[in-house]
Amino acid sequence: MAAIDTEGLTRRFGRRTAVDAVTMTVPEGAVYGFLGRNGAGKTTTLKMLLGLLKPTAGVARIAGLNVARDRIAAARRTGALLEAHGLYANLTGRENLDLTRSLLRLPRAEVDRVLEVVDMTADAARRVGGYSLGMRQRLGLARAMLGAPPVLILDEPTNGLDPDGIADMRRFLKTLPERTGATVLLSSHLLGEIEQTATHVGILSEGRLVLEGELARLKADLAPEIGLRVDDTTRARAVLAAHDLTVEDQSDDMTLRLRPGQDHEAVTAAVNRDLVGAGVAVFALVPRARSLEGIYRAVSAAPKVGSEEIV
Repeated sequence: MAAIDTEGLTRRFGRRTAVDAVTMTVPEGAVYGFLGRNGAGKTTTLKMLLGLLKPTAGVARIAGLNVARDRIAAARRTGALLEAHGLYANLTGRENLDLTRSLLRLPRAEVDRVLEVVDMTADAARRVGGYSLGMRQRLGLARAMLGAPPVLILDEPTNGLDPDGIADMRRFLKTLPERTGATVLLSSHLLGEIEQTATHVGILSEGRLVLEGELARLKADLAPEIGLRVDDTTRARAVLAAHDLTVEDQSDDMTLRLRPGQDHEAVTAAVNRDLVGAGVAVFALVPRARSLEGIYRAVSAAPKVGSEEIV
């Protein structure tokens, strides 16, 4: 059984379709990176998964439970961290967690457990008003994990953090399924962070899910690239026209994209031979690792100027 799945999930606001027939599957134990530019419909999708918005059409399920029909049961299996934490600045971290614990009718030991998971035990007696943004994020995660829900839905958990805070959050999220058994759906527009954290990805563009799968397999299926730096890109482009490549210029650097199935080493050798033979000085000719950015660029539509996120 999938931890999260949807079928034809759709949400319209008047005549505007924010989420358009999304069918997605989040495997148990995955860290699923949910990607898309601002305005793609990520937050709207998350709110439907959490039962905060009713779908116009389609169905969303958490651990096999229909969110719209079995809202309370699905909510008990889901922990969430949205951008608005709702933390009380005048209370301590422990007191904030204890309020939620009381509402959920959980044992007091549950607060100690989640504080330890997020490494906040030493700061639990401090008032939240004195916390850094990173500490607030971790406290929000601790609250989401109260009751050990099998599914965690996190919306931009690194938003606003400094580089050290982002690195700490990345390490924490990457090991979360192993340490807690939870499946994590992680919404973000930061490709680099998702690439270092997620096991699976889904890419949303203009409200539609345009690609989904295991990240390692998607990267393996991506046609490789070669980085090229020469003394004369105009002459180099003329030489490269004889090769079955897609060529992009970026100032003095060039990117050569191979076709699926092409022999990377053979193409590199042939390009180098022909460029040198034509008198073009080759300063660098190196393979580039397959990346999530390359996948995203290949399947995602170009951003629209002036678009707004629907939340």
